[in-house]
Amino acid sequence: MRVGINTWVWTSPLTDRNAPELLTRIAGMGFDAVELPLEEPGQLSSDVLGPCLVAAGLAPYVVGAMAPGRDLVAADPEVIAGTQAYLMACIDLAAAIGSPAVCGPFYASTGRVWRMTPQERPNVYRQWREHLRPVADYAGQRAVKLGIEPLNRYETSLVNTVDQALEGLDGLLGPAVGLALDSYHLNIEERSSAEAIRLAGEHLVHVQVCGNDRGAPGHDQTDWPEFIAALRDVGYSGPLNIESFTAENASIASAASIWRPLAATQDALAEDGLAFLRELTGDTTTN
Repeated sequence: MRVGINTWVWTSPLTDRNAPELLTRIAGMGFDAVELPLEEPGQLSSDVLGPCLVAAGLAPYVVGAMAPGRDLVAADPEVIAGTQAYLMACIDLAAAIGSPAVCGPFYASTGRVWRMTPQERPNVYRQWREHLRPVADYAGQRAVKLGIEPLNRYETSLVNTVDQALEGLDGLLGPAVGLALDSYHLNIEERSSAEAIRLAGEHLVHVQVCGNDRGAPGHDQTDWPEFIAALRDVGYSGPLNIESFTAENASIASAASIWRPLAATQDALAEDGLAFLRELTGDTTTN
């Protein structure tokens, strides 16, 4: 399996100014792929990223950031429209640089939680599908697939499990919409991460990994051999993407609740995670 990493390990936001140096560093470490967060439209352009990705030999994957004020449910019409426009900008970038997917928790702003009765939840899911459908159509027309990511209970009250994602997206799952799974959230919300992967099955678009403490994957409480076995069972052919965050950036540290360093250095986090994943998958090659 190929191995990628999110640039949030080092910095936020990623822009045309800081991307070239960082992509060169990531390639030099031996990664095969890179997750590129588009936090605001206009911060990244295909004119800059395209040549850098080719030179670095990195496969790109665009991820979105559901910052406060980005919501597809229980929000004013202008908020819904603004969120749809933002997601379409992510899709445009993905199509321009050759990213096959745009992934993230595309339903409500991260950290927004509220109680729902069993009767209310289906109505909210219905609203979610209605507002996501134009975005899905836009993605499908550009040969880009949306990967919807369940988050843990502290970051959303809407979609915490694979089962909820399958329920909420019923009727939308297909060529333009699938699931993106993160080992961190699976570890909190699922009784078995491996069985959750198997439940996602053919709808699995993208996979993010980290240690159960949000640090480097490996030598933590996660059952990594079973995790990989489940991915192989469902025929997942994408990369394993390390997603962690730097504690040195105040905004990203607060958003991700990173209150302490998760490694001696961010480079060490990346290199240790890469080495572990290469050994785990039996692939000792580099890009």
